[in-house]
Amino acid sequence: MTGPEIHLKLPDNSQNMFLDKPIEADSTTDIIYMMCPMHLLTIEDKMKELEKGKVLAILTDYDGALEDIPEWCTKTGNEFLGILENPDYYTFYVKKTLELPLKSIEGKEQK
Repeated sequence: MTGPEIHLKLPDNSQNMFLDKPIEADSTTDIIYMMCPMHLLTIEDKMKELEKGKVLAILTDYDGALEDIPEWCTKTGNEFLGILENPDYYTFYVKKTLELPLKSIEGKEQK
C-alpha cells in the first residue's frame, strides 16, 4: 500500500531541478509536515552545522518548498543542486558554498 499522491504546482524552471538519482549527502534534515516559515528556519540552522562544500539533503512534502528552497539558496549564496521525487515527499539537495555567516530569510547576517 502506498501513501497519497502528491500533486504540486511546479515553477517554470522545474525541468532543470529534478534529478534521476539521489546525491550523496553529508547530512539530512526531515522537515516533512513543516510549513513556512519553520521549514526555512530549520534549514538555516542545519546549514550552520555544515562545513563549506558539504551537502544537505532536505526531506519535505510542503509544496511551497519547490519555490522557497531554490529562492533561499539564491538569497543565502548556497548552491541548489536539485530535487529527487519520492512517492510521498521530495528530497532537496543544497551544497554549502560559504563559510561566512549566512544571511537569514529576513536578510540579517547570522553568527
